[in-house]
Amino acid sequence: MKGPISKYLDQHFLHFNAATLVRAADEYAHQLDRGHKMMVTLAGAMSTAELGKSLAEMIRQDKVHIITCTGANLEEDIFNLVAHNHYKLIPDYRDLSPDDEKDLLDNNLNRVTDTCIPESEAMRSLENHLLDVWDEASESNKRYFPHEYIYKILEKGELKKDYQIDPKDSWVLAAYENNIPILVPGWEDSTCGNIFAAHCVKKRIDASIVKNGIEYMINLIEWYQKTSADTQVGFFQIGGGIAGDFPICVVPLIEQDLEMANSPVWSYFCQISDSTTSYGSYSGAVPNEKITWGKLLPETPKFVIESDATIVAPLMFARILNW
Repeated sequence: MKGPISKYLDQHFLHFNAATLVRAADEYAHQLDRGHKMMVTLAGAMSTAELGKSLAEMIRQDKVHIITCTGANLEEDIFNLVAHNHYKLIPDYRDLSPDDEKDLLDNNLNRVTDTCIPESEAMRSLENHLLDVWDEASESNKRYFPHEYIYKILEKGELKKDYQIDPKDSWVLAAYENNIPILVPGWEDSTCGNIFAAHCVKKRIDASIVKNGIEYMINLIEWYQKTSADTQVGFFQIGGGIAGDFPICVVPLIEQDLEMANSPVWSYFCQISDSTTSYGSYSGAVPNEKITWGKLLPETPKFVIESDATIVAPLMFARILNW
C-alpha cells in the first residue's frame, strides 16, 4: 500500500524531470520484484546531506545489494554518526566572503556547502579508532579494504557511546549490519586517506595494509560474475565521478578484457545529475553513450533525472519503500 509521499508523487509529479523520477523509481521497484539486484553509487556529499535517513532503510529492506562510494561518503557518514551535535549549519553560505571562510578554517570547521564538519570531534576522533585497527593489521601482517577497517571499528562497538544521531539513520552502519559489500575506489582522495598517507610518511604504518583500487575491481568482478549467474543487476547512480565510472566498467571488462562472451550487461540504469552534457563531461553523458561501451543495451530501461540529488534520491527511495 502506498504511503502519503508516494500518493503525493502520483498526484503532482506528472511531467518532465518529476515524471522521470516516478518512472525511474517504479522501474527500480519492478527490477526488485523480478528478483534482480541493485548497485547504488554515491558521489558528491550525500552522507553529509544525511541521505542515510532513507538509504539505510533501503539497505535494511534488501533493496540495495552493493554500494560504490567515494572515500568522503564512507567517512562522512561516520563523522555525522559521532559528531552531529558539533556540526555548524550555514544557511546563508552563498553570502560568505573569503574572510568568512578563513574564520571557519581558524575554528576547525570544514565547510561542505551549508554544513561545517568539526575537525576535532569528527575527523581526529575517528583517526584514533582507525589507528587502532591499522596498528592491529600491521602487527598481524594482514591487509584489508578501506571499508573493512570501518567495519572493524563498528564491530568493536567502541563508537556506540559517541553516537549523536539515531543509528538507524547511518547507511554505513546499516551496510555493516546487513553485510553489504562496499567499494571505495580512489579512497586516498579523502580525509581518512590523507591521514593514512601521513602516517605512512611518518613510518608508523606501511601502505600495503590497505588493499588498493585494482583489488577492489577484482573483488567487483568476482561479485558481479557470481551474482549475475543467478540474476540480473541494475545500476543506480547518484552524481558522477569515480563512484559511478569505476563500477559500471566491470561489464565491458568481463566481456572485452577477460574475453568472456555473453556476460550480462546492467539490467537497469538511472543517473541523478545536474551536470551539463558538454566539453567531454562524463558525468553528464546520456545513457545511450554507454551502449557504445558495451555497458547497456538498446532495450535497457534508462533514466536521467537532471536535478539536485539531495531532493531526488530521498523521494525516489521513499517511492520504492512505499512511504
